[in-house]
Amino acid sequence: MTFLALDVGNTRLKWALYDAPRVGARLLAHGAQFLENIEKLADGDWSDLPAPSWVVGCIVAGDAVKQRVQEQLELWDVSPQWVISSSEEAGLVNGYDHPARLGSDRWVAMIGARQRLLSQGPARPCVVVMVGTAVTVEAIDTEGRFLGGIILPGHGIMLRALESGTAGLHVPTGEVRDFPTNTSDALTSGGTFAIAGAVQRMVENLQRHCGEPPVAYMTGGAGWKMAPSMSIPFELVDSLIFDGLLEVADRRLT
Repeated sequence: MTFLALDVGNTRLKWALYDAPRVGARLLAHGAQFLENIEKLADGDWSDLPAPSWVVGCIVAGDAVKQRVQEQLELWDVSPQWVISSSEEAGLVNGYDHPARLGSDRWVAMIGARQRLLSQGPARPCVVVMVGTAVTVEAIDTEGRFLGGIILPGHGIMLRALESGTAGLHVPTGEVRDFPTNTSDALTSGGTFAIAGAVQRMVENLQRHCGEPPVAYMTGGAGWKMAPSMSIPFELVDSLIFDGLLEVADRRLT
């Protein structure tokens, strides 16, 4: 029973095909496509894949994008199940005021992070960082309750906002410097430090709340760019959302 996992973000669709819908399944193939090129999947990346028996995904793009994805899945005559954030799933309790309004990608990434944490040792508090078009920083306590999280602009959005709202500033190709001495480096460093500082603040908040230092995981397409500038220990996990989708599929089948 092959399993196709889909992560449809604001910019790209990421996919991974596994040999089974279970934790620890073997990865058969994976890839990514920009949203404007979704129509190329059926005749391109997916054309030589074995037909999946089950498709589960999370999506933050709108209904129009969802419909385009589902049209591509007609290649195999299979309908996807889209994860919707709930009050509890896969051992994670949702503390959002309105659980269903939590972005499904955030929910699935936290499920993946929680299970990864438990597979590595005893339960501990956990911070989950996703760095993409937007940046999210989530806090999970030792018992597996999502306490809340923050959302801030991704690096590109920050720079474009400065460019559009400030005379004489243009999107830079600068470097991250401890003490920037030119405008390009100052802009690049400012955006990077804003994200790193938000993560550090959440780590401090959660440590104060739980009484012990949390584990931190980072994922997302731009995670590798942030990694060298982080001020707290963390693990970079590219597959965190797919890990969460595997966990959801595994539990829903048992």
